[in-house]
Amino acid sequence: MTSYAFPPGGLPGQGVSPEGAAIFTEAYAFIPAITMRDIVTSLFPGWRDTRGWIIARPLSGFAETFAQYAMEVAPGGGSDAPEPDAGAQGVLFVAEGRMRLEIDGTAHELGAGGYAYIPAGSAWRLANPGNVALRFHWVRKRYEAVAGVSRPQAFVTSDSQTPVNWMPNTDKWGTTRFAAPDDLRHDMHVNIVTFRPGGLIPFAETHVMEHGLYVLQGTARYLLNKDWVEVGPGDFMWLRAFCPQACVATGDEDFRYLLYKDVNRHPALSL
Repeated sequence: MTSYAFPPGGLPGQGVSPEGAAIFTEAYAFIPAITMRDIVTSLFPGWRDTRGWIIARPLSGFAETFAQYAMEVAPGGGSDAPEPDAGAQGVLFVAEGRMRLEIDGTAHELGAGGYAYIPAGSAWRLANPGNVALRFHWVRKRYEAVAGVSRPQAFVTSDSQTPVNWMPNTDKWGTTRFAAPDDLRHDMHVNIVTFRPGGLIPFAETHVMEHGLYVLQGTARYLLNKDWVEVGPGDFMWLRAFCPQACVATGDEDFRYLLYKDVNRHPALSL
């Protein structure tokens, strides 16, 4: 059965050592799941019975294009005005519970593995109609409009409805692509990357795209700049542009992560 990790919350006991694996460097940050506890959550204007972990935000000189949250909504909670920035688009990915989502007057019901793309300027609202907590991941990016290119439309789908596109000559490394790579309307992709046991990235990727990688399932050794880091469910990796990366899946189950990257636009030539 597919499962999707989410911050554990709570608070470690006084017998737990404060030494940890969290890392923040000029090239990347590694934020392990154990650090995502109750005392680092945020509350948000316009949201009812909701808290969230802000695990990435634009930082000058680091990763500058996106923000990423893990959101927890109690039964009956939600928001009628979730997005404070009319220029921001968003992706929602449900880890646990049920979501009632309305985008520009169209209602949707999402369960675990549900995925929604919400264009900038949309009127949307969200609620938890269930009797257990709704937990979901939320990625926000300000949309970059281009003359002659139409804006993308909202869509709702799920992990189970979307096939894995395996890399050439292998069935051990692939990507669940929710938006087509050649669709120039989209200036960000939020996908799921899957490695079967023993799968790997066979070179150190180095590229202009920024990344947020939230581990949904499984374990791996992940190259971040010059460091090999052991990663597992609920860990988050935050990479600035050109940070070298590679992956070797470990364990006996699939290693999967939710991946953000900025795409399909020229870089700005002024700061």
